[in-house]
Amino acid sequence: MHRAAASLVELLVTIAVIGVLMGLLLGAIQKVRAASARIDCGNRQKQLTLAMLSYHDAENRLPGLGNGRVLSERFPYLGWIAKLLPFLEQESLARRTDEDYSKRRDPFLRLNPHRNLAHVLPAAGCPADDRMTRSWIATAKHDKLTIALSSYLGNSGTNSRTLDGVIYRNSRTQLLHISDGTTNTILLGERPPSPDVLFGWWYAGAGVRDTGVLDFVLNSREQNLRPPYAWYRRCDDGPYHFQARTLDDYCGVFHYWSLHSGGANFAFCDGSVRFLRYEADAFLPALMTRAGGEVVAVE
Repeated sequence: MHRAAASLVELLVTIAVIGVLMGLLLGAIQKVRAASARIDCGNRQKQLTLAMLSYHDAENRLPGLGNGRVLSERFPYLGWIAKLLPFLEQESLARRTDEDYSKRRDPFLRLNPHRNLAHVLPAAGCPADDRMTRSWIATAKHDKLTIALSSYLGNSGTNSRTLDGVIYRNSRTQLLHISDGTTNTILLGERPPSPDVLFGWWYAGAGVRDTGVLDFVLNSREQNLRPPYAWYRRCDDGPYHFQARTLDDYCGVFHYWSLHSGGANFAFCDGSVRFLRYEADAFLPALMTRAGGEVVAVE
């Protein structure tokens, strides 16, 4: 008895069906991975937020940024994430910070930089960004530094001059200062580092004009204060808005955005983490002032 062989048409149809199924399967896998990365990213923000609140309990204020212009500053240029190390179960890194600052005030010395500057801190980076898994070489003014990155920036307020958020140079914000309500006031949000990795370091940084802006904090309507690098001079003056960008877009450094589809994760001062869609841009200024008197509720 002979079994009939499949015709060429049947074979082609079978291959086409398999191709369609494979395409659907790969699409479903990618969606699952994207959803998992978004959840993991939010969990890391949650970890930082709980550490921030523990810091507040210990110091009776939220962490500010180390001021490099004040000679009496013990930790000049130090970022707010680095100040949370003891509350992130990173005591060894905290001790190393103390040791390095006790030896040299400047953490960026080309021949002998602080050791934590290049240390990858998993809690500081969103898993949707592959750059978070290793250190990078940043070139600024002919100097090269090995640095590690962060996806999360604190809320400094409306713009670089208003200082009406919760974290900025010399800030000593207490939760009782947040009269708009901790539930409706943003603590920190997502923004991938710049394409040249000059902005978005977790350990220490000067930011624009020594404000910490673009490195550790952002504002809801940030303006381009002209960082001394050619790419950023080409960007608009602003103000900038919460919107989608791509990793090769230098101008995305001026506002919150993420590699997640449709929006970004934000942590609030009550300890919650919520995903805000880009359509929420109109309400972002109200959510980023600590005492603006606006009435905005986020579900």
